[in-house]
Amino acid sequence: MTDNQEQTRETAISNVETEYLEITSKEAWPILYQHIRNECGNYGYTYNESKKRQNRNLNRYRDVAPYDHTRIVLKRGPCDYINANLIQMDRAHRQYILTQGPLPSTAGHFWLMVWEQNSKAVLMLNKTIEKDHVKCHQYWPLESTESTMAFPDVGLKVEYISKTESSDYTTRTLRITDLETLESREILHFHYITWPDFGVPQSPTAFLHFLADVRQSGVLNQNVGPPVVHCSAGIGRSGTFCLVDTCLVLIEENGLNSVNVRDVLMEMRRSRMGLIQTPDQLRFSYAAIIEGAKQLPSNNVNVDNNEIVTNHYDVVNNISNSSIEEEDEPPPLPPPRGESLQRSMIAELTANTNTGNADELGGPPDKPLPREPSICTQPSTSPPPTNSTSIANKLHEQNSDGAVSSADIVNDSESSFHTVSPPSSPDAKSELRQRNRDKKERLAAQVREMKRRQKEVEEWQKLKRSLFKPLTIGIGAAIVGGGVLALVGYLYMRG
Repeated sequence: MTDNQEQTRETAISNVETEYLEITSKEAWPILYQHIRNECGNYGYTYNESKKRQNRNLNRYRDVAPYDHTRIVLKRGPCDYINANLIQMDRAHRQYILTQGPLPSTAGHFWLMVWEQNSKAVLMLNKTIEKDHVKCHQYWPLESTESTMAFPDVGLKVEYISKTESSDYTTRTLRITDLETLESREILHFHYITWPDFGVPQSPTAFLHFLADVRQSGVLNQNVGPPVVHCSAGIGRSGTFCLVDTCLVLIEENGLNSVNVRDVLMEMRRSRMGLIQTPDQLRFSYAAIIEGAKQLPSNNVNVDNNEIVTNHYDVVNNISNSSIEEEDEPPPLPPPRGESLQRSMIAELTANTNTGNADELGGPPDKPLPREPSICTQPSTSPPPTNSTSIANKLHEQNSDGAVSSADIVNDSESSFHTVSPPSSPDAKSELRQRNRDKKERLAAQVREMKRRQKEVEEWQKLKRSLFKPLTIGIGAAIVGGGVLALVGYLYMRG
């Protein structure tokens, strides 16, 4: 790298850090995140395939659907549909397949996609069970049980070969075989296990180690098929991974002055809805990009395993409500999944209030694990349960993401509640009254949360003229603690 290139890179890093520091100092991450969501709401892309009757129960979440224009189309097997999109970032010479965590009924479809797309790796960013909820089916074989899994519906089998473990992730080698041609390929399965749902890793350091290993394996290269990246819904943690990786490639090739993190995210969201699910994930992405850029210019994020890295994210983070909490505490109420649904928060709350389904917004923490569906292409004809609580639990099981799982919803638009008489025994009546009181308390809490969100939106309206103007670059200086901090640019966004 020449002196001019090195100087450009150092200046560019200062620009991104200045942007990061300014947003953090104004506590404006929720505002920036909401601004991105609002703009993406105008895309208007269709997702008609996901709404077809035979495909509805193949979606893990009813409000996370693949756009039609970038969806992966299966070429053989029982159907051509899978909840997955191809993300192509031509400037960075990168492509990714983002998908949901497989269901029991879609595990075969998942491996068929890996096979047909010639993918050399699967990047799994979630655990199968999180916060006592099933977030992903166990779709790969383990060495401790059966070392081979067969998927006769798509004519494939998957075998366990070996694994390597580290503190934050496990790397497995699997072999996938076409049962018709007997052709086999080895697949790497990178499983990141310390990234909480709707949260972020403790620091960028461990994440950058993971990214370095993935890159060094060659599975992101142009000469192989796109890696399959998934979490539970395939939008939050998966989107964060792809955003950081893409931006670091662009920084290395063109200098950080050429990278606008927000614009890269907006471009990715044109291929799959809702990428990056919380303001904290957006903030973490910026921090990881800054830290990763300091390790360039090599083709890999060069982080020394023995080196203690001072974490910029931890130093400047002055927002106290981090998404990282103890494992036994519930996460904060997340934003609705699915940008394209365009449902206002108040309308959603009103609908839930009118139907009595408060569990959609906030169920009790001691709910049982949600059931994942078996293969089904027709709506169930079995009679409804005789207990209203079991109906609510089965049709509206809420996961810790705050999104309603379709694992128990085959045809949500045609599902209906049946009024039943309350239990007659004194204990049952007492339990029912307690349940009703709990629901009222949860609903009241949700109303307070909605009011808080409304206030945040109002504050955004007041700030957007001053905070989000058309992008310009200026140079200024500020005296901080007796020293001079050179400000080479500051953030303006379109109002």
